[in-house]
Amino acid sequence: MSQQPTYTSSNIQILEGLEAVKKRPGMYIGSTGPRGLHHLVWEIVDNGVDEALAGYASFIHLEILEGNVIKVTDDGRGIPVDIHPKTGRPAVETILTTLHAGGKFDNQSYKVSGGLHGVGASVVNALSEAFDVDIFREGIHYRQSYAKGFAITDLIEVGPTDRQGTVIVFKPDVEIFKESQVFDYELLRIRLQQMAFLNRGILFTIHDQRQGNKEPVVYKYDGGIEEYVAFLNLNKIVLHSKVIYCVGESEDIIVEVAMQYNDGYNANIFPFTNNIHNPEGGTHDEGFRMTLTRILNTYAKKNNLFKKDEGLLGEDTREGLTAIISVKHPDPQFEGQTKGRLGSTEVRKIVAGVLAEGLDRYLLENPADAKIIIEKSLLASRARIAAKKAREATRRKSPLDGLGFASKLADCREKEPAKTELYIVEGDSAGGSAKQGRDSGFQAILPLRGKVLNVEKARLDKILGNKEILSLIQAFGCGIGEEFNSEIVRYHKIVIMTDADVDGAHIRTLLLTFLFRHMRPLIEKGYVYIAQPPLYKIQQGKKIVYTYSDDELTEALKDFGQRPQIQRYKGLGEMNPDQLWETTMDPDYRTLLKVTLEDAMEADQVFTMLMGDEVAPRKAFIQDNAERVKNLDV
Repeated sequence: MSQQPTYTSSNIQILEGLEAVKKRPGMYIGSTGPRGLHHLVWEIVDNGVDEALAGYASFIHLEILEGNVIKVTDDGRGIPVDIHPKTGRPAVETILTTLHAGGKFDNQSYKVSGGLHGVGASVVNALSEAFDVDIFREGIHYRQSYAKGFAITDLIEVGPTDRQGTVIVFKPDVEIFKESQVFDYELLRIRLQQMAFLNRGILFTIHDQRQGNKEPVVYKYDGGIEEYVAFLNLNKIVLHSKVIYCVGESEDIIVEVAMQYNDGYNANIFPFTNNIHNPEGGTHDEGFRMTLTRILNTYAKKNNLFKKDEGLLGEDTREGLTAIISVKHPDPQFEGQTKGRLGSTEVRKIVAGVLAEGLDRYLLENPADAKIIIEKSLLASRARIAAKKAREATRRKSPLDGLGFASKLADCREKEPAKTELYIVEGDSAGGSAKQGRDSGFQAILPLRGKVLNVEKARLDKILGNKEILSLIQAFGCGIGEEFNSEIVRYHKIVIMTDADVDGAHIRTLLLTFLFRHMRPLIEKGYVYIAQPPLYKIQQGKKIVYTYSDDELTEALKDFGQRPQIQRYKGLGEMNPDQLWETTMDPDYRTLLKVTLEDAMEADQVFTMLMGDEVAPRKAFIQDNAERVKNLDV
């Protein structure tokens, strides 16, 4: 019997100061990839926003300096600098070097706060190779420098000042953020604009100084979330010009709701708590949905807008609705560290009360708008009933069920979803090559014949009448509409494999539109990918190289002495099964692009602009981006 290792008190490790953060950074910022990198910025920006929410700051200025250094400036009170009674060090040093040290626990310094656990600035400090703070407080300018969570200078008085606020400059630690240290300007800009919408009257600026010293972009919205809803509906045909706005306060909890219907078929409801988006919803979202359905049903019945036996379900009242629910809570309870779902039970009732009073008043004061909203919901109700029968055909019991399903899907033998892949392939020719070239143990092939329906312009009943989409739903096996359940999807890798031309790009966009509108959790879970087939095959004797762009082709040709044969693949069907396998389907050599959904609101606007009924925004987009086009088949 082998000797077991000893396990005594000496094995118990106590991590001092911020060592726990450096040891397990993912516990505090989610990951050490790009998402975690950008999370550092929000921790510091949120502190400035909290100052503004408390009534002490009017602006937050974000700068991206050369070398991917972040600088955040606010005009708040400035971090306290007096000696902390427990640590014997300046309060700012205590805050920046100690977890759970901050002014957000007593509900006095900050009535509401996005930072719940008091770990924000200290975590950023721990994960930065350089971190400098300048404080302008009570007429004196203070400064202190840190590195990897440790103070490397004492707090010094720089001199007198007439400024007020805090400036933090930090550079993420390359030893922790090994994947990337490059900040995405667009990601930062979009989030900053979102925060400006959620905090009416506060000025936000962003300035990217890495590329030619671009001009700062300024955001300030005095209309708050009303302007936000109008912005989200910008490229859509709205059914009533005025945004419905409801606001109220109870138990120190402030609730704002803004909503407006458009002529589309998709609901876009975005709940926030203390400026934090809660993508998984929560009690505020539940209170909103429940009350919306109740108020519209009550109004329709009172005004005889229903025919016999008619009534509205929740999904009917949400069709074509864009809504923002913003809750400011002094002590919110979230489900999980990521704050994806609000769990505070008292919020449900408060949101319900605020919405009931505000929406009921709007409907009574605007009977013409009320009638339009009810008629829109009734059309959705009738389409839902019509779609119910069609949806029966989408339920997948086995791959051998009817409707020609078995003839289209070449399934795999593996039944464990985490180990399976489904390739959605454009055309029968490419589908045939993929079926022959695949590994049938874990790879399934579904060829599509022609272009799928543009679901941006169709209700569910029409969508379920499209054979190609019907095949997709059957193959995925996770249902659609109210029966959709991402937990039972048949494949955890759904790979869109289309030709590298304009038609292929169009089909890919149509498929992504369908997935985004009707199966968004599959994208959010990271199950959707785009295959990258090669554009060129270079051959000289037995030497064969595949390249995936014109630039790669130019580089690859330098390694060939004489003039080799160059084949440009116009479509997947031109590749034989072996070539398709080794370039595009073999897990050891292929390149797959994972489809991510960093910002659902931005994605919603892009899909509406590209695929919706409004021509003018699409035309403007084409004109604005025409000079950037690199690959255009004529």
